[in-house]
Amino acid sequence: MRKITYAQAINEATHQAMEKDDKVFVIGQGCLSPWYVGDTTKGLVDKFGEKRVIDTPVSEAAITGVAIGAAMSGTKPILIFPRLDFMYLALDQIINQAANWHYMFGGKVNVPIVIRGIINRGGEQGAQHSQAIQAIFSHIPGLKVVMPSNPYDAKGLLGSAIEDPNPVIYIDDRWLYDEKGEVPEEIYTVPIGKGNILKEGKDVTIVAVSYMVKEALEAVDLLRKENIQAEVIDIRSTKPLDQELILKSVKKTQRLVIADTGWKTGGISAEIAKRVYNNLYKDLKAPIEIVALPDLPAPASKALEKVYYPGKDNIIKTVKELFNS
Repeated sequence: MRKITYAQAINEATHQAMEKDDKVFVIGQGCLSPWYVGDTTKGLVDKFGEKRVIDTPVSEAAITGVAIGAAMSGTKPILIFPRLDFMYLALDQIINQAANWHYMFGGKVNVPIVIRGIINRGGEQGAQHSQAIQAIFSHIPGLKVVMPSNPYDAKGLLGSAIEDPNPVIYIDDRWLYDEKGEVPEEIYTVPIGKGNILKEGKDVTIVAVSYMVKEALEAVDLLRKENIQAEVIDIRSTKPLDQELILKSVKKTQRLVIADTGWKTGGISAEIAKRVYNNLYKDLKAPIEIVALPDLPAPASKALEKVYYPGKDNIIKTVKELFNS
């Protein structure tokens, strides 16, 4: 099977969806600029024109309102936020409007919108351009939240998100854009709400989110040299969460480390830890540990970024501590 990058996988999924269904269109600030969105929209405007690939002025709330209205009118917008942080400016539209209309209209109205938010960490971008705020959206009834970690899932989950009759928050991480993987040329989907075991092991479960899946897989290879067999779960969706898969794995290994790209307090990691403890506290051989961002804004310094952002070394250190506790 051919290999393409994560960004190319998003691009291909978008091309194929727009070819298949003329109701699908792309809208967003900077959605034609590689500086904003990498190669994820490359070639779209040349093929489909400016009526279906709409580069908008800077007005996040207005753009989101337009896209939601279009979705309720029967089209399928893919709304792009080139910085996940900018979605704060559209929270009223996303949370009060998009998330609630299907419920408030008694199921007679759908809002088939995909909202792509891009995490842009590192590069000395500072506190207002580096945030991973998936926990906020995962808290909201009426929203689904997916976070693919590899090219195969990037294409398949975008396909599922576009087909979904109601809002899906699709969060992609720019740190993954150049990662290559095997991706089928044909259209396919990956189910929303189903995690995936990427490495099997018997000693400890590592549940990872988005970019931290890559770091976890690298950590596992190094841990195996020290005879620690770790199992890695890519949750793929933060809402709904594949609780059954996580519990089954932790019941087997009896140890859990959660690796998230967001902050530790009130994050996805805390939700996973709560569910595991509530169901398996008698089976655990060690405390549940979390590898996540410290509760601090992102620094605008390369030296500080190396300390601020966790990676495989933090996962390895945390796993080893479990066996010494």
